[in-house]
Amino acid sequence: MLWSNKALLAILWEMFPNHPNLLASYLDGPRGMTNFVRKPLLSREGANVTVRKGSTETTTPGPYGEEGFVYQALAPEWMSEGNAPVIGSWYVTDVGPAGIGIREATGITDNLSRFIPHYFD
Repeated sequence: MLWSNKALLAILWEMFPNHPNLLASYLDGPRGMTNFVRKPLLSREGANVTVRKGSTETTTPGPYGEEGFVYQALAPEWMSEGNAPVIGSWYVTDVGPAGIGIREATGITDNLSRFIPHYFD
């Protein structure tokens, strides 16, 4: 459960501020960021995610958010043929699946996103 809680993003940012592999993340609000993503701490499949780009805001529906949110800087998207690659990986001890999910440029990664699984041994 610990690794699924998005509060970990803010904790990592607090421990390693300005690390090149992390995005600014906070639990107490966007702290002046104008381009950010608000994610429920315990959501899944892209539910209840808000993407804010300047004054434009897009939110997905879902049952999450009562547990609180993390606010994370919005990373610039790299686009290819109308799609943006999203890398996601999970590890259980020293063995686990890793993959590259592909989502449509207008959406947020969810249970309908295309997924290309990979396993690295």
